[in-house]
Amino acid sequence: MKKILILSIITVSIGVFFTACKKDFLETYPSDAVSSEVVVNNTDNAMAALNGIHRALYNRYESNQRLGGLGSWLLAVDEMGEDHVMVANNWAAYYQWLPNVDANSVYNKGIWTMFYKLNVNANVIINGIDAAEGSQSLKNAIKGEALVYRAYFHFNLVQTYAERYVPGQNNTQLGIPIKIDTSVDPIARASVQDVYLQINKDLDDAIVLLNGYSRVNKSHINQKVAYGLKARVNLTQGNWETAITNAQLARAGHTLMTFDTYKAGFKDNLDAISEFMWASHIVEDQTNYFGNLGAYLSRNYSSSAIRANPRAINSVLYNTAIPATDVRKTLFDPTGLHTALALPSNFTKKPFTSQKFLSVSTGDSRMDIVMMRAAEMYLIEAEAYARWGGYDTNAKQALYDLLITRNPNYVLSSNTGQALIDEIMLERRTELWGEGFRFYDLKRLNLPLNRNGANHNSAFANNVMLVPAGDKRWTFLIPQAEIDANPLMVQNPI
Repeated sequence: MKKILILSIITVSIGVFFTACKKDFLETYPSDAVSSEVVVNNTDNAMAALNGIHRALYNRYESNQRLGGLGSWLLAVDEMGEDHVMVANNWAAYYQWLPNVDANSVYNKGIWTMFYKLNVNANVIINGIDAAEGSQSLKNAIKGEALVYRAYFHFNLVQTYAERYVPGQNNTQLGIPIKIDTSVDPIARASVQDVYLQINKDLDDAIVLLNGYSRVNKSHINQKVAYGLKARVNLTQGNWETAITNAQLARAGHTLMTFDTYKAGFKDNLDAISEFMWASHIVEDQTNYFGNLGAYLSRNYSSSAIRANPRAINSVLYNTAIPATDVRKTLFDPTGLHTALALPSNFTKKPFTSQKFLSVSTGDSRMDIVMMRAAEMYLIEAEAYARWGGYDTNAKQALYDLLITRNPNYVLSSNTGQALIDEIMLERRTELWGEGFRFYDLKRLNLPLNRNGANHNSAFANNVMLVPAGDKRWTFLIPQAEIDANPLMVQNPI
């Protein structure tokens, strides 16, 4: 075994990623002999490695069906909030907050392993592409995409395995190891502040490199995605002006969905819809079958997870926060019958279940994984203006520009101050339901989890109905395998 778990996978992972996108490559270079020099000796190989990262976003990790890549983690982030309701007790580990407190949990280790594995492969590209053969413009684009990936992986890890970033403080609390090379030496945890400095540096560098780059599809990353992630990161940090500026740059040119397009649900056609800025498309011959996000979150795929446990929205949120004239009201069925979908008779019918996400068919679990939408940028802009102070008018306008496309009867908000912030956060909960934000939002704002008074079943939730702000369970334990392999690693409070 290598000295540190997060690096023990580098050789294999490079080979796996090439296999996904350029199958003949390994006929010449076996998976145990692919060196980083070969990966980036020309732009064709480097682009194949980059495509491999795209593909690996929906790989299965730890040989576990529920660890089906990034989509599975985004689902977990939503499940750990109060707005995502489970109507049965299957595949409920994250909903029950079990991996948070179990250093030996495969669901804990799988997330750590996935993000560091992907990160190491991004580092191979970042640190070697400058010397590659090929055009400078293509080298810039490949490196820029890899830098955004590295920032994104570190961002997910630090939000999960470290205490929250506290705006206005030094944030010297332990973060995560910052991995920017491919060495196999043990690494200690950097401070949360230093992790965010690295994330922002990578994004700033990527924004320059991606200038003028036209991507082939939305699985790839362009400059607007880099701006969008910069906005998301700085919202977490409480850097309101930076968040606003980058959100505006990110959404420019991305048209919000029409009422009818939204009503049709999120499927496998997101590349053609302007509002979707970044989405992972799963091609038919690379499907993960029961490991795809659509096998858990769609309403129509015939998996045991969906037949027995269709995902529902918080009943209080549905009943009180979504007007009858709002298109988002149509994406959840208070009866659970979903008559328009003609669900098979063996599908469980429960109130408030979602049809926001739809797979290709009952026999094909593929659907695009949503990673960034222009709607989020409007919400970031509105929230940042409202929290900045003195900019309520700007916040109201950003919120109106979004909501008038969702509800033709919406009128400009008359709220101010905290009431306006509360309105924006309700809209954020409604708009981004199922897309992987709620646990992180509660944590960044130091709010409690409160599932009481809605349609949650405490037995299905393992009695995790109320978790106070600041509870140690908001910070995942470092996987025990990492503690055992890395003498410099320090565990979070148990």
